[in-house]
Amino acid sequence: MAESLGVAVIGAGMAGKAHAAAYRTASALYSPVLPPLRLVSIGDVNAEFGSLAARRFGYERNDTSWQAIAEADDIDVVSVVIANSLHREVVEGLLAAGKHVLCEKPLSDTLEDARAMADAARAAEARGTLARIGFTFRRTPGIAYIRDLIGNGTLGNVLHFSGRYWTDYGFSPAAPMSWRYKGGPGSGALADVGSHLTYISEFLCGDITSISGGRLSTAIHKRPLPLSAVMGHDHAAVSDVFEAVENDDYAAFNAEFANGAGSFEVSRVAAGHANSLQFEVFCENGGAKFNQRRPSEIQLFLNDGSGNENGYRQVILGPGHPYIAGGLAMDAPEVGFGQNDAFGYQARAFLEEVAGLSAEASLPRCATFDEGVRNMELLGAVTDSALNNGKKITL
Repeated sequence: MAESLGVAVIGAGMAGKAHAAAYRTASALYSPVLPPLRLVSIGDVNAEFGSLAARRFGYERNDTSWQAIAEADDIDVVSVVIANSLHREVVEGLLAAGKHVLCEKPLSDTLEDARAMADAARAAEARGTLARIGFTFRRTPGIAYIRDLIGNGTLGNVLHFSGRYWTDYGFSPAAPMSWRYKGGPGSGALADVGSHLTYISEFLCGDITSISGGRLSTAIHKRPLPLSAVMGHDHAAVSDVFEAVENDDYAAFNAEFANGAGSFEVSRVAAGHANSLQFEVFCENGGAKFNQRRPSEIQLFLNDGSGNENGYRQVILGPGHPYIAGGLAMDAPEVGFGQNDAFGYQARAFLEEVAGLSAEASLPRCATFDEGVRNMELLGAVTDSALNNGKKITL
């Protein structure tokens, strides 16, 4: 095990700050078995954003190029949290420099680049350098618990999955143009939040075997250019110059699993739903519901056979459920849990693997780049279906 690990985050936006905060808390989750962490650098081409994030989260400095982080001898671990189209160059450069990389989803903006990144990751791992992708919702205790209930037979085989991920960061026509509105079909809401919903469905239900009924829709066709740099989903003063939106505000599709079927809907223009991930999974012995707005609970229905008192009941998550025992400073029932905590579990899992802890003594490993490619293949199938009048695409 290394004497210490130097950490950097490339990207000072909303998700970048979540990664930066997660590394601060990772050592304090569970038993103190990690080597000391050094919070070294926040990288961002906008020096002001990078400097503010570095000061806020206690990092030693900020850098304005990924190359500076790649060349730094005091950095071992890097999270890459920038525009999808930039992932390949940065990730491949960091791996070549011997840095362990945790990349945000989706892996890239094209399947070709994602597959090239997976090739680079396998080559790097042969040299002892790790590359992983953050599928953060796998760390959500309620979702992980529903997976356990399916796997241990309590709920039994899946029959039907129904999920939606509605967001509203783009519902206003005055929301400024950003990289999120650029790219080919399927690179909008589908890639942004549909990627989450898709890997969650496979986490619970097993492999998707086919996609059909794909639909992509753009509701707002042009957006104003901002007058200054914009972070994340922030709104800001805009000019009277507009650029065309190139990708989807809304997407929907159907899927077949090896067992069961599913329906999916995602949006970035669902007014009033800032971050509304919800799904219901129906199984042979009952069903379960999850709602990100109420992340400290799930709804569970187990068939008692009589039919007289059947119905969903609230299950409050606590120390008996995944991730919570020892992973929160106050790990008691009803204390609460949120999406930020999942980033902490994700960072902890990645650092445990980098530090050489055994899989048996660690949290479940982060997803590989090959799993990231799989996720993008599913999104590609949705796009192909949508561009071919809902055609069925077999995987």
